[in-house]
Amino acid sequence: MKFYRCNKCGNVVEMLDQKDGILSCCGEEMKELIPNSTDASNEKHVPFCQVEDETVLVTVGSQKHPMDENHYIMYVIAEYSDSIIKYEYHPGEEIDIIFDYEPGMKVYAYCNLHGLWMKEID
Repeated sequence: MKFYRCNKCGNVVEMLDQKDGILSCCGEEMKELIPNSTDASNEKHVPFCQVEDETVLVTVGSQKHPMDENHYIMYVIAEYSDSIIKYEYHPGEEIDIIFDYEPGMKVYAYCNLHGLWMKEID
C-alpha cells in the first residue's frame, strides 16, 4: 500500500493497487509519502502496538499524541495480508484501538502536521 499527497491542497490518497499512470491533483503530480520521513518526534507519532494473544492494542506514540484543533492524528490504518482497516479521528478524540493480530501486519498513523508514520509488527 502506498500513500500520495497533493502539495497544493493537502489531499491524501491511499493507493491500494498500483497500475500504470500518474496520480495528479490540482494540475500537479502527487508526491508519494514515505512513512517516518519527517523529523518530528518518534515517541509521539510512531504507532505504539502491544500484542496480547490474538489482538493488538494501538495508541499513537509511546507518549500519547496531542489531539487538538491544530495538531492531531487524522487516521490510523491496519494493513493485513488480505485486507485494510481504517479509522478516522478528529480533534479531542482518544486513540485506543484493538485490531486482530497478524504477524507482519503494518499499522500507519497520519498526523496533520508531521505526515505518515508506520510500525510493522512481527
